[in-house]
Amino acid sequence: MVDKVILVVSFGTSYNNNRDLSIGAIEKDIDDYFKDFEIRRAFTSQMIINKLKKRDNLEIDNVREALERAVDDGVKTLIVQPTHMMDGTEYHYKIKDHLDDFVDKFDTLVLGEPLIKYDEDYEDLIDCITATDYDDDTAVVFMGHGTPADSNKIYTTLQDKLVSKNYGNYYIGTVEAEPSFDDVLAMIKKGEYKRIVLKPLMVVAGDHAQNDMAGDEEDSWKSMFESEGYEVECFIEGLAQSKAVRDMYIKHLEQLIENI
Repeated sequence: MVDKVILVVSFGTSYNNNRDLSIGAIEKDIDDYFKDFEIRRAFTSQMIINKLKKRDNLEIDNVREALERAVDDGVKTLIVQPTHMMDGTEYHYKIKDHLDDFVDKFDTLVLGEPLIKYDEDYEDLIDCITATDYDDDTAVVFMGHGTPADSNKIYTTLQDKLVSKNYGNYYIGTVEAEPSFDDVLAMIKKGEYKRIVLKPLMVVAGDHAQNDMAGDEEDSWKSMFESEGYEVECFIEGLAQSKAVRDMYIKHLEQLIENI
């Protein structure tokens, strides 16, 4: 019998090393901090779950399987903490909708917030991503994923807040939504930059960071910036490789548990 469980839900990644450095690091920090809870893992990407099973014989639950497992194990208190950046389509359709089917199966079932939700979250994230100083001739570009959901506005909100804090050489774009690469390029061309530092604005530095951002193909952000005459340096590190970012999840969980 397991009484209390924190289910850490991530999109997932097939990049084993980066999974350990990001998702694994989040789970370890949560496990170290919340000693009264058993920590479990689930992914929302069935494609990644299937790939890991076939390639590595690694079995990871999707959200519904993890919920059913918790019911079978007699869990009474289940806290579900997403590692997703925002409350986008994955958050709503792959997590929240499943939880709605299990509300009567536990004494307590609560869903935590994604990484960015409230003003305080933006402040914390900005502190994390601006920790390194760069010269005035360097533009720092963060590539996010993007979502068709309304929560895609976090990217423009983050950009506005960076500008308001005088981080005028920081730029936010997305690979699958807006602001697009072209939007970011147009903003950068208004300055007199010679160098661009590219970083993923993603919890995990997976396929998008490795290929769409830093790949050698002509349509990668790295290649397209280079074709515009900029010197480009790529950092393939997920946000969760930063202890300060992982502490944001701890803060969310602390607040959530206090309110139960």
